[in-house]
Amino acid sequence: MTSHPVTLPKTGDEEAPAEQKALQHIGHDGHSGTMNPDNHQGGVGMEHGSIDHSQMNHSQMSHAGMDHSKMGHGSGGHDHRAMIADFLRRFWICLIVSVPVVVLSMMFQELVGYQLDFPYREPLVVVLSTVIYVYGGWPFLTGIVGELRARQPGMMTLVAVAITAAYAYSVAVSFGWLRGMDFFWELATLIDIMLLGHYLEMKSVAGASRSLELIVQMLPSDAHKVTGDIITDVNVTTLNLGDVVLVRPGERIPTDGAVVEGDSAVNESMLTGESVPVQKAINDTVIAGAVNGEGSLKIRVTHKGEDSYLNKVVKMVEEAQRAKSQTQTLADRAAGWLTLISLSVGLLTLVIWLVSGKEVSFAVERMVTVMVTACPHALGVAIPLVVAISTAISAQKGLLIRNRTAFEEARKITAMVFDKTGTLTEGEFGVTRVRLLKADDEAGFLGMVAALEQQSQHPIAQGIVREAKKRNLVMPTITNFQSITGKGVSATVDGRQVVVVSPGYLKEKGIEQPQDAYGSGAETVVFVLIDDQLAGYVALADKIREDSKEAVQRLQQSGIKVYMATGDNQKVADAVAKELGLDGVFAEVLPDQKVTIVKDLQAKGQFVAMTGDGVNDAPALAQANVGIAVGSGTDVAAETADIILVNSKPTDITNLVEFGRATYRKMIQNLFWATGYNVVAIPLAAGVLYPNFVLSPAIGAVLMSASTVIVALNAQLLKRSLRSSHP
Repeated sequence: MTSHPVTLPKTGDEEAPAEQKALQHIGHDGHSGTMNPDNHQGGVGMEHGSIDHSQMNHSQMSHAGMDHSKMGHGSGGHDHRAMIADFLRRFWICLIVSVPVVVLSMMFQELVGYQLDFPYREPLVVVLSTVIYVYGGWPFLTGIVGELRARQPGMMTLVAVAITAAYAYSVAVSFGWLRGMDFFWELATLIDIMLLGHYLEMKSVAGASRSLELIVQMLPSDAHKVTGDIITDVNVTTLNLGDVVLVRPGERIPTDGAVVEGDSAVNESMLTGESVPVQKAINDTVIAGAVNGEGSLKIRVTHKGEDSYLNKVVKMVEEAQRAKSQTQTLADRAAGWLTLISLSVGLLTLVIWLVSGKEVSFAVERMVTVMVTACPHALGVAIPLVVAISTAISAQKGLLIRNRTAFEEARKITAMVFDKTGTLTEGEFGVTRVRLLKADDEAGFLGMVAALEQQSQHPIAQGIVREAKKRNLVMPTITNFQSITGKGVSATVDGRQVVVVSPGYLKEKGIEQPQDAYGSGAETVVFVLIDDQLAGYVALADKIREDSKEAVQRLQQSGIKVYMATGDNQKVADAVAKELGLDGVFAEVLPDQKVTIVKDLQAKGQFVAMTGDGVNDAPALAQANVGIAVGSGTDVAAETADIILVNSKPTDITNLVEFGRATYRKMIQNLFWATGYNVVAIPLAAGVLYPNFVLSPAIGAVLMSASTVIVALNAQLLKRSLRSSHP
């Protein structure tokens, strides 16, 4: 790529205005590539415009055995678009060729009541029908090969058998090898309808999966790299950790990073679900793909490639869409059994009508109609389409689903256990009091505590460090720093052993807490021991989040008991629990003790969800029926969690429960439509109402395609309900 050095503009008001780039809204306007997690090359470390999200696993979309390579399609989003376009092209060509086949068919002429005959009419119909059978039926004829190789006969097998039986029988009748009447016109219309139905299904699935591709496309391919006073436009893939890039007003941020110069409001709504632009200043983190506001920013690259936030989002959503849940497995089993039943009933129908003395043409027509009508087409798309929609929209709203089964089972939750700090509360502590017991220099005391705490990322520790910096305090040099899991930190300062710990540590060591340690119920207190002697304490307050009470009330209205487990002292925990109206509170517990809380609730018959930070709370997240990790900014790597919340908003958790319930309802509705149709249609196709009613192969194909379209449309309704649900 050619570099273009330019003079570096200053950040601020003199920055030249840049072209504003509009947000790309996810919509259903066709397909531009679907995804296969196995092929994903990923995130910032590649050319974003050519990310390969094609080659969707169609085994979950009811055309497992379809050999797309036989259709001349390779990999890449363009090729998948070409495949969908190919189905549409085959449909239109076959439809045009079908017109003379239908018009010249003797059966159709008798049905409508006209006569049109001329020399070589019959051979012409055979030739045109052969074109339709070979060209229009090619996807299904190649599909059966793949299904049989995989030993998973499905929709392609049924369609291929049906159209082959109809074609072979009609040719035999045309050449006088069998007595009867051909139904070339029914064969032609059947293939037309199958092509159209298949195209509509693929288009629907592609539209749902397009959400992920558009997320990836939010990454710009170029970045303005800053080297001294020179800006060079480079490909994002060439950036390294520590590089500095300039983001002009209105541009998308090209990489995860930290602001080193400038101040601007950044729109992260398409990434985190946060609808209000977030003000960013020096040292604040930014996410690749977010849209910069009116100010210029210089950003130091902190993550790229596999470590980028957006890449993790894409991978998690892909994994969720790829994974099979219990409902998906049920649908797969139903589709498999339906295929076997359809083939068996079709052959049985043929035998019964032949034995009963009906002509061969009638018996074959009944067999073909049964096989076409019973295609598990709708079953194949019923669950995957719902999953593709729900996981993609959930990601837009700040819910990253790693475990589909857990997401669907969110509807079963009866008990929700919250961590307190950073979840129900803001997590940004401010120092309210400093009390000295064995010292007389408050500045030196607080500076020493901050020196230890600056090694920790805990919100309480960060609050103390902020206070020390605000006072411009000197932080002494420390050595032998150690973290005491769930209790505090220790280090050596000027030859003295200093420990900054939680109330639980004092209780464990049998040290009595000062009676005046807690000035208000909402304060959190950390105690300082110097050479095993209590030297003082620091009190901090953490504000309860604005939406915490709403979240608790919504969960309780849904019949869910809400509990809080925290390492804070009982007084603080009780104050928060009282304000929020919680059903129970567990205070002064270590992270590993939260496992016991979850187990105890489960032993009482509760279906438990645990919400924690994904690191300290890992054991409890793993033990819970549904583990929910709270992410912040770019932290989405909670391996033990089933679902990750990009923001720490409690209402996101209530959305999760509601999304899970809505998704499950839609899955069950689709299974009902997909299977209920077959229960009614198969007996009609077999001819149980003959001679009062006879279902033709073409009408059977129409009904089959209609059931698929109904399922697809029903799944699309989920998109509307999820997007409008508590944005």
